Amino acid sequence: MVSRRHLWVALALTMGAAPAKAETIEVTIDKLVFSPAKIEAKVGDTIKWVNKDVFAHTATVDGGWEVMIPPKKAASLTVKKAVSVDYFCRFHPNMKGHLTVTSP
Repeated sequence: MVSRRHLWVALALTMGAAPAKAETIEVTIDKLVFSPAKIEAKVGDTIKWVNKDVFAHTATVDGGWEVMIPPKKAASLTVKKAVSVDYFCRFHPNMKGHLTVTSP
């Protein structure tokens, strides 16, 4: 027979082992600038770019992914692996950002 104390310990251990909740990290685009320019995320998090400009932008990684962000709208990307990359806007190459993704 299992005592109540053992059940509470087992329950506490199970609850403590719950995976971390994924987060959404927001990057604002305003006046041709990514803000913040450097972001950190964990695998499973979502990066959300909010475009306040009146023209389209992208978040582009050479040889990797590209997110199209329409004017006055938002677009997202869920990160799937640990990586450290620079990204830029394909239409405005002077717009630059950096994303570091770590394992949870």
